[in-house]
Amino acid sequence: MKYTQTTLDKLESIPEEAGYILRYERGTFQSGYCILEAKKVVVLNKFLQIEGRISTLVDLIPQLSIDIETLTEESKKMYEGIMSKLETEDNGK
Repeated sequence: MKYTQTTLDKLESIPEEAGYILRYERGTFQSGYCILEAKKVVVLNKFLQIEGRISTLVDLIPQLSIDIETLTEESKKMYEGIMSKLETEDNGK
């Protein structure tokens, strides 16, 4: 996966299309993000660089409740790629 602004924009669209509010805020979260599930808000550490933001979103997206039918075709492909990578990593353990 390329660490570019375009990739970041595509990753950010997945939770947004699923109804989550994505915010960048200052905080002391260890993992770089915080999920407020009841309000469907995802807060990412605003001090992360693009590479860190992309890595954090890739780690975060599988943890969210996402109805794949709410996603655009482009977001579905990205989401499926993330999920298949996760399955491959899990099978390798």
